Amino acid sequence: MTPKVHLLAVILAALPLVACGNDAAGDVSAQSTSTDAHDHDDHDDHDDHDDHDDHDDHDDDDPHDHVEDDPSDHADHDHGDDEHSDHVELTPAQALEAGIVVSRLEKAVLRQSINLPAELRFDADRIAAVTPRLSGRIVRVTATEGDKVSRGTTLAVISSRELADLKAEYLSAVTAVDLADQALAREETLFADRITSEADLQSARAASVAARASLTGIENKLHAVGVTDRELQNLAEAPDGSLANISVSAPIGGVIAIRTATLGAAVSGDDPNAPALFTIVDDSVLWADIAVYKQHAGSVRPGAKVVLKSETGALLIEGVIATVLPSIDETSRTATARMIVDNSDNRMQPGQFVTAEIITGAGEARLQVPSTAIVSVEERVSVFVPTSDGFEPRAVSTGPEIGGQTIIRSGLSEGDQYVSEGAFTLKAQLEKDAFGDGHAH
Repeated sequence: MTPKVHLLAVILAALPLVACGNDAAGDVSAQSTSTDAHDHDDHDDHDDHDDHDDHDDHDDDDPHDHVEDDPSDHADHDHGDDEHSDHVELTPAQALEAGIVVSRLEKAVLRQSINLPAELRFDADRIAAVTPRLSGRIVRVTATEGDKVSRGTTLAVISSRELADLKAEYLSAVTAVDLADQALAREETLFADRITSEADLQSARAASVAARASLTGIENKLHAVGVTDRELQNLAEAPDGSLANISVSAPIGGVIAIRTATLGAAVSGDDPNAPALFTIVDDSVLWADIAVYKQHAGSVRPGAKVVLKSETGALLIEGVIATVLPSIDETSRTATARMIVDNSDNRMQPGQFVTAEIITGAGEARLQVPSTAIVSVEERVSVFVPTSDGFEPRAVSTGPEIGGQTIIRSGLSEGDQYVSEGAFTLKAQLEKDAFGDGHAH
């Protein structure tokens, strides 16, 4: 092969390779162009995203939305509610009308006491059972259960043949005395004129004494069955048929608690087992029988001060123990301390169960308030104190309650003013105001 031919062959062989290289370069250039376009699109997207964020930020800065969601406004509003819910606005005139009493906190000696159960009973010396003194039949009833009677009031009338016989004997004895006195006077005149003997005079005197003795005996019998001297004086002038009647009178003043007397019923004055026609009780004075347990026996003595309270804790009366009975109840194994109770206002009823607070000693002086001054406000033990325009609760720490008084350990100091009466009224008003504010939201 000649050199020219060989050179031509080499050139022809290199042509495909050049074309291939151009294609690769075009691919590389296209890829580079595509990448640049993608980066440009990403940049545009990023710009768009930034614009969107800017728009969101602009929306967040909208004045209208910012005012509605401003947390400071809510904080201010909540603070206003708290301030209102812990305060009751009242003028001095309104507080007085509502029964609010403000006192100054002072120290007082704590009394040591024990609380024991007690029962009110009738005074046994003020119970009267009215029974017939003669046998007969009831012809009139003038009183019944629940009636308040005075001593001597007629309760019923009994017709008795036995009484009629006694009154007849009395009238005969009165006549016998008159005749004996006349005979004695005549004998004394005759003896003075020496017409009759001394023996006849002595005999007349003996007859007069005997007649008077008989009359006195019959009078005593009539008094024993309830006939008075006044009735005996008017006995001779009594209307026909009335000699057999006798009044049944009240021996004491009081209230008729039981009546068994029935019109027309036969009664016996000789039957000790017969029921009383009437039972009268005087409840102006009662007994409070206090059950004293074994562990308290050494602390309860006659003369110890006692405060009686109702089952609700209300004060009934104060007094002292009159006696401690020596016997022990076989069932309850308790002793009985008795207090004499004045019930002239009829506030207490026999059979009523009460609590007896027996004062056993005195302790140290401590700050204390009436237990009714303690209230719970938002689950905190509190006492209301006055402010410039009303009242507000103040949290306190309390000690034990003794005799209706509660010890104050902290929260108040000696000399501080507090609401001693009307705390529950203020609490109710406080809750009412809080309830109304809750509906306002």
